[in-house]
Amino acid sequence: MLRGLYIAASGMLAQQVRHESIANNLANADTTGYKADEAVFRTALNGAIWRHRDPQKGAPTPQVGKLCFGAEVDEVVTDLRPGAIAPTGRPLDVAIDGEGFFVINTPQGERYTRDGAFRQSADGTLVTADGMPVLGIRGIIRSANAPLTVAPNGDVLADGQVIDRLRIVQLQNASKEGANRFAGNAQPLQQFSLQVGALERSNVSVVQAMVDMIVAMRAYEASHRAVLAHDETLQRAVNDVGKV
Repeated sequence: MLRGLYIAASGMLAQQVRHESIANNLANADTTGYKADEAVFRTALNGAIWRHRDPQKGAPTPQVGKLCFGAEVDEVVTDLRPGAIAPTGRPLDVAIDGEGFFVINTPQGERYTRDGAFRQSADGTLVTADGMPVLGIRGIIRSANAPLTVAPNGDVLADGQVIDRLRIVQLQNASKEGANRFAGNAQPLQQFSLQVGALERSNVSVVQAMVDMIVAMRAYEASHRAVLAHDETLQRAVNDVGKV
């Protein structure tokens, strides 16, 4: 009886985490370069069932099966598939068509993003929308006397002269930090394709996310009803059966 209560409660907790992940995806459906998260489940407290006694003396105790106590969230994984590319017409908007990440300089060190909504700061530095410097092959990209432009091959120009090239890397063991910033093991990417005057949209499917949210809510409600049913059964066992 208590096992059923544990299973139902673990189902509620797992669906709660899934619901939060889907809600976060929907909240960032319009965030440039955002990658959707998905909760992955596993069995909780999975154990083996062994036969207590065997008719044959000296025979090894056989395993009858397995017993689990519901589900739990194993991890929340990030879907790194590219999103659709939308033209903007802005000369410093850059989208990576295919794999790769831009490299930016943050207080925590080098980080990586697919958000190419760049701008030129007051001191001439090429920065992201939230003000983090964009890194090139030579380091921070800056031109105090001329506006910057980006070529489709990644070259950054000032007054028509190439001053640097955007660093585009391949990321392994990527871990998300915030909405569209990642950490991980970066390796230089030699072959890449850029689209200037365009941005990569989020890879969240709003329709699919809404369907998944409804499914998660229904699963949560089913587990909740099971918890109430087990609670009522336990109450009767204590208050009614105990009187007999």
